[in-house]
Amino acid sequence: MILIGEILVSEEVVKEHFACNLNACKGACCIEGDYGAPLTEDELLIMENILEKVLPYLDDASRAQITDNGFYTKNKDTNNYETELMPDGACVFMGRDALGITYCGIEKAHADGEVTFKKPISCHLYPVRVSKNEMTGFQALNYDVWDICSAACDRGQKEKIKIYEFVKAALVREYGEAFYEELKAAAEAYTKRKSE
Repeated sequence: MILIGEILVSEEVVKEHFACNLNACKGACCIEGDYGAPLTEDELLIMENILEKVLPYLDDASRAQITDNGFYTKNKDTNNYETELMPDGACVFMGRDALGITYCGIEKAHADGEVTFKKPISCHLYPVRVSKNEMTGFQALNYDVWDICSAACDRGQKEKIKIYEFVKAALVREYGEAFYEELKAAAEAYTKRKSE
């Protein structure tokens, strides 16, 4: 593990390669899995405030699901808030373009300038997952290995993009530019050590 301030970063985040390949996976991470995207309490308030501007970017089924069940749920196993899921397991904010590639309705609204919130930080950071030790206050950033992302690993390897580089914008958004620069320096030192 690499310690940056009070945040532990797993070695995989600095050594493994990753770059989403939506043409290959079609955005399967928005469809697969047992749970919705993790949400912070702050994000719940933000999303509640922007919901009316995001709804036009969703299909009728998603809008109906949100009307009937809300846009989030609380996971009984983890006690965390998460985005609501459709009956088929897809995120309630997910849509599909003409090529069958998924998109996030929140992110589309953001791209069009309708909202200032890009998307939940858990989605923006993916494939990095954040866990927090409530007793110590330390956070850990870990690589969430998932077979549906094999094409992203191949693309990252081919284009020589490390995970921490791929999620740079999300890391800066959540932890600040200084954190990212310190992580980058630590990653470069780690790579140099491993190659000697």
